[in-house]
Amino acid sequence: MGERAVFSPPRVAREDIEALVGMPVRAMEPYEQALRHRSLLANHAAGESNERLEFLGDAVLDFIMAEYLYRRFPQADEGFLTRLRSRIVSGQALAERAAELGLGDMILMSGAMHRDGGRDSAAILADALEAVIAALYLDLGERAVREFVQNKILARLDLEDLANLKDNHKSLLLEYVQGIGWPQPVYCVAREEGPPHDRVFTIDVLLRDEPYGRGRAQSKKKAEQKAAAEALDRLHRESPSR
Repeated sequence: MGERAVFSPPRVAREDIEALVGMPVRAMEPYEQALRHRSLLANHAAGESNERLEFLGDAVLDFIMAEYLYRRFPQADEGFLTRLRSRIVSGQALAERAAELGLGDMILMSGAMHRDGGRDSAAILADALEAVIAALYLDLGERAVREFVQNKILARLDLEDLANLKDNHKSLLLEYVQGIGWPQPVYCVAREEGPPHDRVFTIDVLLRDEPYGRGRAQSKKKAEQKAAAEALDRLHRESPSR
């Protein structure tokens, strides 16, 4: 009876990692983990997935971006800085940047996840980019991460245009939930009050069938915007690192 085959986890080429981050790296293991989606671990002991690194990278990116914007806009108030940071590091924004960097082709995942479109998943792409940032932080330190963020994320953005965008809370909420892999928000009329010429609408926004925000206004559109703003506030409070 022959020996049982030992599973060998897929590897990532050093040259591909160095092209991705734009600098020489030292240890390869953190980057391999950063690109290892949990689906790869379903049937094989392939090592640790990128979920813990994603957690760290999320926090590192938030800190570096917060400091950068604090210095870049010295007269801006907290609300402005928070909104601008959210636009830059939202799940959808990070996923788009990851796709531009070709990160989808580098992620190590199961064949089933690949066939299901995992390489194009906004949530998977955003998580992998944050995990790569954590790997870079652990391998080369904060200065290397700052260089990566400047060259690979900020260099592609017009911050003035981004800062001057009008707040569209419904769009921001949609981007946020898409970035974390949730279904689209659902807006429901909870109550209508007043005469036809002076109607007031109360709107609830549901995320995964749970009420997350409520808005009240004299038009459905304005009430939906208020509901979305309240839902975003709750999401940020529940996940302050995102």
